[in-house]
Amino acid sequence: MRYQISGKQIDIGDALQVHVKDSLGAAVQKYAERPTDAQVVFSRSGHEHVCEASVHLSTGLTASAKATDHEIYASFDKCCEKMEKQLRRYKRRLKDHHITRSEPVETFLGSSYILAGSEGTDDAEPDSLQPIIIAEMETQIPSLSVGEAVMQMELAGAPVLIFRNEGHDGLNVVYRREDGNVGWIDPR
Repeated sequence: MRYQISGKQIDIGDALQVHVKDSLGAAVQKYAERPTDAQVVFSRSGHEHVCEASVHLSTGLTASAKATDHEIYASFDKCCEKMEKQLRRYKRRLKDHHITRSEPVETFLGSSYILAGSEGTDDAEPDSLQPIIIAEMETQIPSLSVGEAVMQMELAGAPVLIFRNEGHDGLNVVYRREDGNVGWIDPR
């Protein structure tokens, strides 16, 4: 497995990198048969250290976790525990996913935009109804079944996932509802 371990305005030492590789490798290897690469980013938020980790599996699915603590090693250990818990929870489905899917998940490129938020809290009428685009990038849209999409959303810890439904090649959305259930949008 390839590792990309970095810090945002934090110097990452060799001992921490070895700890990350050993711990994350052992945790992921138990539950995922063929992890391909992992990205671990350390940063600071006030007085706490933040650790964000993403592990990409060979089938195209991604597991993500994030944790904070006062100590950098403890933040990674908490993040690794969350990752292991997610993979343990979905172990059976991940194994079934490998059996039913002989090839990796197919992805399609789409444009992703970041729009400027409303400026100020006054009730003034905006000059134009066209939003201001701050950034534009490409994103990948996976081709999944509905069950796989829900699993991918849960593994990534995302509130929403857009995917191409393998059943009819239409774009669908699954999202986490406020009541804790999962919503599914399937436009006709």
